[in-house]
Amino acid sequence: MMEPLISIKNLKKHFHVSGGVLKAVDGMNLDIYEGETVGLVGESGCGKSTAGRTIVRIYEPTEGRLFYKGKDIYTLSRKEMHEVRRNFQMIFQDPYASLNPRMTVLDIVAEPLDVHGIYKNSEERKKRVMELLQLVGLSEEHAMRFPHEFSGGQRQRIGIARALALNPKFIVCDEPISALDVSIQAQVVNLLKDLQDKLGLTYLFIAHDLSMVRYISDRVGVMYLGHMMELADAEELYNEPLHPYTMALLSAIPIPDPDIQRNRKRIVLEGDVPSPINPKEGCRFVERCPYAIQKCRDITPEFEEIKDRHYAACHRAKELMENNSKSKI
Repeated sequence: MMEPLISIKNLKKHFHVSGGVLKAVDGMNLDIYEGETVGLVGESGCGKSTAGRTIVRIYEPTEGRLFYKGKDIYTLSRKEMHEVRRNFQMIFQDPYASLNPRMTVLDIVAEPLDVHGIYKNSEERKKRVMELLQLVGLSEEHAMRFPHEFSGGQRQRIGIARALALNPKFIVCDEPISALDVSIQAQVVNLLKDLQDKLGLTYLFIAHDLSMVRYISDRVGVMYLGHMMELADAEELYNEPLHPYTMALLSAIPIPDPDIQRNRKRIVLEGDVPSPINPKEGCRFVERCPYAIQKCRDITPEFEEIKDRHYAACHRAKELMENNSKSKI
């Protein structure tokens, strides 16, 4: 078995707020292998974006370890982290807010080059920027323009070019298509796939759109209220989900066949997502789960391998899997 490029161990990110402790990410475990895309899905407020920002150390972790090629980056000094950070980049959700409106595209894309001082002169700097713009489907004439002169899709391409400037190994894509028109979303996702093939990139792809996550991801993780609920190969998870929360999420995906769609059983969850401030012991999903038992309220389920490469945090996952298997016979 190959070694993971990124290995996340018991990652926690807590915020102290007026009502207590907000546990945005609370014990995340995940291995990401070189060249793959891991999708991360879940409802708004479940901790996906906080996890992404903590992984690349925009936020300092409350607890946990993160290994990059076997080295724990959370133990590194600022100077050591500066060197490692060249391999970690982020594509942000909002292409309007993530670009400085006072800078030209040339300076925006070249900013990582300036910070790390890796070009010899201005000609080298400009040449690298032109290469990057061409790589993401823009042209040289765009270099001296300002962000307000571009559409949302073009701005996101500029953000992608900036993320690629230092030839990173790992990129966190934090809902990179959610602020874009539907007609543009597929173009940006296809660009990310093409760049991955050309450059050997590794992605953590955070998104709401379950269909798009299935399209781009090799494996998919499901988060709920700071906890990882399920993780499996994309097709496995979409075809045979084990966790009740994943089942409910996937039942909401529309199918473009009226006969199938008409006969599908939609799982409607009762109630709202509980507060992540001072959560109780037990499964975070217990108040909305149709299969909950007393054990679910008393004991937090372990995130464990239920079957080959398929993980879930549910006391009844094996039982539900067996029941589903019987119902298909």
